[in-house]
Amino acid sequence: MNRLLTASVLLALAAPAVAAGSSPLSFEWNARLRHEAVDDDAFARDAEATMLRLRAGLRWRIAPGWEAFAEGEGVAAPGDDYNSGANGRTAYPSVVDPEGAELNQAWLRWQGGKANATLGRQRLLLDNQRWVGNVGWRQNEQTFDALVLGAKPAAPVALTYAWLDRVHRVSGDDAIDPLARERDLDAHLLNAAWTRGDHRLVGYAYAVEDQDLAAASTRTLGLRYALAPKAGTRRFGITAEFARQVDHAGNPLDFSHDYRLLEPALALPGMTLRAGQELLGGTGTHALQTPLATLHAFNGWADKFLVTPAAGLDDRYVAANGQLAKSRALGALEWTLAWHDYRADAGDMRYGREWNASLAMPFGPQWKALAKVADYRADRFARDTTKLWLQLEWSGVRP
Repeated sequence: MNRLLTASVLLALAAPAVAAGSSPLSFEWNARLRHEAVDDDAFARDAEATMLRLRAGLRWRIAPGWEAFAEGEGVAAPGDDYNSGANGRTAYPSVVDPEGAELNQAWLRWQGGKANATLGRQRLLLDNQRWVGNVGWRQNEQTFDALVLGAKPAAPVALTYAWLDRVHRVSGDDAIDPLARERDLDAHLLNAAWTRGDHRLVGYAYAVEDQDLAAASTRTLGLRYALAPKAGTRRFGITAEFARQVDHAGNPLDFSHDYRLLEPALALPGMTLRAGQELLGGTGTHALQTPLATLHAFNGWADKFLVTPAAGLDDRYVAANGQLAKSRALGALEWTLAWHDYRADAGDMRYGREWNASLAMPFGPQWKALAKVADYRADRFARDTTKLWLQLEWSGVRP
């Protein structure tokens, strides 16, 4: 609880400066209360975790084109009937939301006419976050000590280069496993996007040297195309992506794995339907990995495939999302439903199947409630697992 006070102190210190009406300053906050319940047949006990996350930051517009931002966050939980990765409660299923407080972001940014640069600890989201993201679902998000450069040499073209020095992982500074806390990196990420209307084509090259774990060093080259569907105009859309990942820098292993995604989509009034196949290549001894990604967003919310099995992963899925109703006071009720069939890439092993469902209800512009469930039924990988989340979130900005 003492660490959570750090975030509260930040709120208190920031408020007077903002209240004074200093126009270059703005105060931003987010509070998220969540209960997560996990029933995993691999454990005799169920996990029950109730957590409060407070995040607060100050944004300073120093001069035209210059901006600075500093943000702290703290997580507190009244009980410990779950394994956070830091509390040593290994008899319970894992809920990777450890208690703690830390500096989440601290950066300086310059924005010119067609270029920008950001230096410091920052949130980094590339495309759909399949390779690099902030893992925003977890209470302690993933951030990077990095230099990020952006340019728009022409209206449809956007170039991003990022040098990553360190990644601060969701397990927090007190994780029992030192490699789960943070990693020293020497990573060079290049992302080039072309957008014309609803068409988007992206080429990328990500060379990541993990200086703490050489076997995690990889080089990934890929190409991604997305055409968004639109109800009433062009109902059909499609996303296709191909990448090749190989060993890099001082990696003692020798491998080459393919990544493939094909996802057609159909927009209907009030909803969008998707069906797809995502393949993460594997040989039976080693598989393609995406450790810097927002992993919870892929391959089911039960999080059974945060690390790709050695035989790879063939995820075949159907999904639908949309809005149930609209209200002037509350906004739209947002729902998602998905089903996954998981198989190995190498061999004929069937891992299991999974259902996901969620319903989000906004309460005005600053409040949102969420109910979410994941149900994994194992064939030959892991054990049957059911997860339930109930969440209330409050966020805002005060100039």
